[in-house]
Amino acid sequence: MNTFPAADALVRRDLSLLWHPCTQMHDHQTVPMVPIARGEGAWLIDTSGRRYLDGISSWWTNLFGHANPRLAAALAEQANTLEHVIFAGFTHEPAVALAEELVRVTPPGLDRVFYADNGSAAIEVALKMSFHYWLNQGHGEKTRFIALTGSYHGETLGALSVSDVALYRKTYAPLLLTPILAPSADTYEALPGESPSEVAKRRLDELRQLLERHAHEVCAVIVEPLVQCAGGMRMYHPDYLAGLRHLCDEYDVHFIADEIAVGFGRTGTLFACEQASVAPDFMCLSKGLTGGFLPLSAVLTTTKVYEAFYAEYSAGKAFLHSHSYTGNPLACRVALETLRIFHDEPVLERNRVLAAHLRKRLAPLRDHPNVADVRQTGMIAAVELVADKARRTPFPATERRGLRVYLHGLQHEALLRPLGDIIYFMPPYVVTTDEIDHLVDTAVAGIERAVA
Repeated sequence: MNTFPAADALVRRDLSLLWHPCTQMHDHQTVPMVPIARGEGAWLIDTSGRRYLDGISSWWTNLFGHANPRLAAALAEQANTLEHVIFAGFTHEPAVALAEELVRVTPPGLDRVFYADNGSAAIEVALKMSFHYWLNQGHGEKTRFIALTGSYHGETLGALSVSDVALYRKTYAPLLLTPILAPSADTYEALPGESPSEVAKRRLDELRQLLERHAHEVCAVIVEPLVQCAGGMRMYHPDYLAGLRHLCDEYDVHFIADEIAVGFGRTGTLFACEQASVAPDFMCLSKGLTGGFLPLSAVLTTTKVYEAFYAEYSAGKAFLHSHSYTGNPLACRVALETLRIFHDEPVLERNRVLAAHLRKRLAPLRDHPNVADVRQTGMIAAVELVADKARRTPFPATERRGLRVYLHGLQHEALLRPLGDIIYFMPPYVVTTDEIDHLVDTAVAGIERAVA
């Protein structure tokens, strides 16, 4: 039963009706459902007044704090002006202004913007657009995609088709496309003495071999730049992205960058691709795009791709893909305000200070007998728990050690929802160094309990 007294009434109503995402609902016979009443900065407050430091930015969406007054004011102003309008044949200022700003801040050459309403939808758009580009160019034989091992791109069928996390994919495998899997440049899988850059080079050699065999049938290579988030916060060197761009050009396939989770400052630069000085053919954005306020996604692509669809209607080349809430004015206005905060404030500079403090605080865990790895890219850090450090033997999944850390966190005012036995940190950018201390101290104590 739920252990939070003030939660009882709302939780009973919830459990009688609702079906929550990524959840075995039976767990809530023992795992508390936490009813949140409001948010303040990096904190969530439940109906009994208990506080929780949001160490995971509410599924990686929140950048500048809950109930951020600047974003809330932009939303309220827009709500009193225009809440929504069909985006086929109509336009409005927030959508145009946001597109102008996205083109300005993303890598050069990404000059066209297509809106959708969530990350998975953005991936679907990019996959369809890439395939359709080649079809319009007379290459209907290109029907496949290359994805990285351990990748995750969403849970609609197309996005799941280019994902490689068995937990999500296995059940629906009969319904999915079969991707060509290239080995990830994950530095956790480095050979003895191998540097992250050397791992990237070795994996690029293997990708080249795949392209030599399959480029004729491949539309695109899709990757999460620098950090494979839902696949376990796997991290790799920027050299892989630079080499990938070169190979995609050499073998005439598209490069799709899924920056849905890693964009908007998470990796230390505004976009992860910047660290390799590359521009993809498609960049998918969502999550932090609206600072965590509203669902919105965008796919940016090149003029070359756009022009392959630009023809008389009778040519049958139009990209006939739509969402009812495409270009929603409320979401676009909040997204525009989110980007203005990056422009007006030294966000990335502050993040570098916060990331350095997080790195320093997590460093002692490297010597823990049940920690196989502590890794970090910018404002994303992860601690990998194992049963045997020397052999990197995982705990049996049925023991759910990570869940014990999560429950300990809830008891000590911290939201630390793990990925299996990987405890990760992705806090909002308004977090303080003292609050980072609280997150790390709580996680360390939770880890001790979990591995005991």
